[in-house]
Amino acid sequence: MTLFSRRHFLRDAGLAGGAAMVPGWARAVSAGLPSPLARLSGETIALRVEHLHGMIDGRPAHRIGINGGSPAPLIRLREGQRVRIAVTNALAEETSIHWHGLLLPFQMDGVPGISFPGIPAGATFTYDFPVIQSGTYWYHSHSGLQEQMGHYGPIVIDPAGPDPIASDREHVVVLSDHSAMHPHRIFAKMKQQGGYFNYQKQTLAGLLAGRDQPLKERIDWGRMRMDPSDVSDVTGSTYTYLVNGHGPADNWTGLFAPGETVRLRLVNASAMTNFNVRLPGLAMTVVQADGQNVRPVTVDELQIAVAETYDVLVHTAEPRAYALVAEAWDRSGMARATLAPRAGMVAPVPPLRRRPIATMADMGMGTMAGMDHGTMDHGAMDHGAMDHGAMDHGAMNRGAMNHGAMDHGAMTHDGPTAADCPPEHAAMGHCTPAAAAGGGAMPAMSHKMRDFANAPGLPRTVVVQTVSPMPMDRMGDPPQGLADAGHRVLVYTDLVALDRNPDVRAPSRQLQIHLTGNMERYMWAFDGVKMNAVTAPIPFRQGERVRVTLVNDTMMAHPIHLHGHFFELVTGHGDHAPRKHTINVAPGGTATFDLTADAAGDWAFHCHLLYHMHAGMMQVVTVRPEAAGAAA
Repeated sequence: MTLFSRRHFLRDAGLAGGAAMVPGWARAVSAGLPSPLARLSGETIALRVEHLHGMIDGRPAHRIGINGGSPAPLIRLREGQRVRIAVTNALAEETSIHWHGLLLPFQMDGVPGISFPGIPAGATFTYDFPVIQSGTYWYHSHSGLQEQMGHYGPIVIDPAGPDPIASDREHVVVLSDHSAMHPHRIFAKMKQQGGYFNYQKQTLAGLLAGRDQPLKERIDWGRMRMDPSDVSDVTGSTYTYLVNGHGPADNWTGLFAPGETVRLRLVNASAMTNFNVRLPGLAMTVVQADGQNVRPVTVDELQIAVAETYDVLVHTAEPRAYALVAEAWDRSGMARATLAPRAGMVAPVPPLRRRPIATMADMGMGTMAGMDHGTMDHGAMDHGAMDHGAMDHGAMNRGAMNHGAMDHGAMTHDGPTAADCPPEHAAMGHCTPAAAAGGGAMPAMSHKMRDFANAPGLPRTVVVQTVSPMPMDRMGDPPQGLADAGHRVLVYTDLVALDRNPDVRAPSRQLQIHLTGNMERYMWAFDGVKMNAVTAPIPFRQGERVRVTLVNDTMMAHPIHLHGHFFELVTGHGDHAPRKHTINVAPGGTATFDLTADAAGDWAFHCHLLYHMHAGMMQVVTVRPEAAGAAA
């Protein structure tokens, strides 16, 4: 989408008549003309952050953008160069830019209050860093909720040598969500009512038609005050979903010549929306994830979580238009674009598919399919403290599961050794010396939804509304709502690094971090503690190798991002484990990665759902040089 600054808007309105100018511009976009992103490159780059006014799908839109555009210009760099980027803040408030996925000195990472003081109104800050990697990345504000208003843009870094990914043409595709409602108002409404934006609740008509949960399950979940349809906090009821700043009616178009192999660099720059991406009639070959090359894997659909990037190749054999469809994960709307041999062509756009509802696994009940919850002690459940807004239990089968016959007390789990639980982490609740020392039978497991026996290290705070009874590794599961897609869907275990991992040492210790929340009060946190001025950082020693397990105690997926580092997903691929900077942790599940803490400094660690981060799901990771760590 082409936007123009307030200064340019007033100038052009006075000279040419703004009312006449804007509709003509809107008609040109709606005609499907290609609208490439502005591009910047070189060793010195100037960016200006400012308020913008323009149109989305024929409606006026106010946004925050850079150099007159939102998304901001594509910054194209080359591995091995050095770059100086001067950012001028033309807003009336502080701003910042975080270079998402880039490895650089922590002082250049761009997180106010953690790595630098921010850029005051009217000031200029120059980021200066070497470019030591290649791939597809992006940049965005880390100040307040500016990212929701359009403050983001893509980055492409070309490799220093030959690119192992061959293509005839490429297009950068930035996916995002836009609302005419101010982001602080969106946040306030969710604080008042967790499911405020959910317009896809179960209905009597749906019950009579045999859709979703049968009556008994609806009654059961009603007693527990759970809403099985609340998959996404902010939905298409207020969002318009965008491709390169254009709404579905604008029909952004990327051109190709028949027979070409086209590389699509997909960036999810949205605030709150995971997208299910497909091109009906075209297979996609995934060749890069989070800027890191992977062995080619061909799929028909992939889910790109907030803050992730994927590069895919498509072979355009026929001289016809193809729809690029990016459905919101709750199917409340879609972003839509077109790949075509010429401008103005339109491809058929499939209708929105039926919205998903959660399964027992999304409740943290493991994969106990076919088992009956009829004997669950609902009276013992702490219903006031449950994450009802985000839970969805449409796939529960209460007729065949008998918890009374399960000997949970006899269940054993191999845990970390005592050495895996250093005192500083035990004090923070990340692990417990008793459990680590035993390495054998754990306490009896309960199926109460807030039983701290299942996570004895968690503090009993209001931010721990639920505790997953049986969280399981779900990195091999299709993303929520795609298990029955009927075609090939990308899962994390499909990803294999193209090159051998740079560090293949075994981890020297283990760390467990719980993702916790309270949907009714819209509070989110790591380990039940929201980030504040006195929260202790998570400490690492520089160069150490740590296995980190994220346990999702909520019924909503969380894309978790660590600044300044890549980590290797533990998915069974050995020294070719996929390397990522963001991992989407499935509801009620776990995700494990190995981290080499090789970048000294203070780094942000947070959920990349913007309002979750804003509500408290953020921490600081401090990597101390070995000498400093020994002294401490």
